[in-house]
Amino acid sequence: MPQAVRHLTREQWPVLIRDHHEGYIDWQTYESNRRRMDENGHPRAREAAAARSGPVREGRALLQGLVLCGHCGRRLRIRYGGRKTAPNYHCPGRMVREGREAYCLSVGGTQIDEAVTRAFLNALEPVRLSATLAAAERIESDREAALKQWRHDVERTEFAAARAERRYRAVDPDNRLVARSLEREWEKSLKALEAARIELAHRERDRPRILTPEERDRLLAVGADLTAVWQARTTTSRDRKELLRTLIDDITLTVDRDRKEARLVLRWKGGELSRLELALPRTRPAPVRTDEETVALVRRLAERHPDAAIARILNLQGRKTARGHRFDVNRIAGLRRRQEIPGCPRKPDATPVGEAVSLREAAAALGVAPTTLLRHLQDGLIEGEQVTAGAPWRVRLSDELKARFTNQPSDGYMSMAAAMTKLRMSRQSVLQKIKRNELQAAFVTSGRGKGLYVKVTSAEPSLFEQAGCNRGAI
Repeated sequence: MPQAVRHLTREQWPVLIRDHHEGYIDWQTYESNRRRMDENGHPRAREAAAARSGPVREGRALLQGLVLCGHCGRRLRIRYGGRKTAPNYHCPGRMVREGREAYCLSVGGTQIDEAVTRAFLNALEPVRLSATLAAAERIESDREAALKQWRHDVERTEFAAARAERRYRAVDPDNRLVARSLEREWEKSLKALEAARIELAHRERDRPRILTPEERDRLLAVGADLTAVWQARTTTSRDRKELLRTLIDDITLTVDRDRKEARLVLRWKGGELSRLELALPRTRPAPVRTDEETVALVRRLAERHPDAAIARILNLQGRKTARGHRFDVNRIAGLRRRQEIPGCPRKPDATPVGEAVSLREAAAALGVAPTTLLRHLQDGLIEGEQVTAGAPWRVRLSDELKARFTNQPSDGYMSMAAAMTKLRMSRQSVLQKIKRNELQAAFVTSGRGKGLYVKVTSAEPSLFEQAGCNRGAI
């Protein structure tokens, strides 16, 4: 049977010979590509997700994959909103704040991106680049001195190994005790020599490449033109993100809502830290507001009229909302809530009159079919009671309710069809007037003309003389 293939990490390989043959790319480029693929992979654990920035993706957020939460250390996520699709950085962790679940951190990204961009461009000014290159040269000289010491260690271990070999070969083979001791000493010196050579090769391999004078001059020239390149139309958001990642490892963001400020800690390549403090914009009032004259009128009308009557009055006057819409009950209620305008006070509820009976018992007492009475309940023409939605209806048999159900219509009442013709309204509009007590109605329960009858007067009341604050239904 074929044996299973075991995948070992590089540290477990018994043999690794670099540059054994010429490849398509050099070893340094290969290592860089491997690191980039590891960073762009999808980590499984939270710790791995926090340590990897991920690949550069599309979107206007420049700090995607770089910014960390200063409260819990998680890598911030991005969402876009608003008309201009402005980025917002938020932490995936949640916490309970003022009794509600909220993000650990959530802040607009436009001002954050601008502050980091300014710090990045300032770091690439020619003066700063010259200082950075000078510091790099000093670091390189110190590194060269350290490498010289490691080379001396290799020479010393080589001399010790050669001396141990000579001593082993010079011993009398018959003296086995001394020969075994010298052999162990030789093996120990050979292991020390191999470790010193590996360490020296590792340190020489990790040494950054020294810039040539021509490359140094080109870098200083690019620093002067980088601002123009950054602001050019041909430079995409993806290009800007790549530029930021060349110098910045990560950014820690902390938001202080009480002081309205954000604090950023930029960790540059090489371990240098920069701290920025940014004032967050205060909450601004809504740019679109209802005009003050309309608000003042609603404030006066709300003392005596319900929201439905206020909406009718404003529409008759040709007034519009802040966005040019007609007023309705919901818009009036929202306007009152925003402007802190109290609503029309309700009349105190009166003591229920009459015995509460079932729908069938009420229909039998009033002389109509249960389905007819149910239809009047659903239309809001008569009042009923339910313990909860879906529960059986119960109707109170008051004297006033019994008086509305007669065998013959009273004087001045006409059928629904005649009332619709005289008022020039639809059936639904007439029913709405009945529910608002603007029209009186009666129910004829016998004869060929049984049905709903409406009392129509020649002169209708004005808007301000209508229902007012009475919200009851007939």
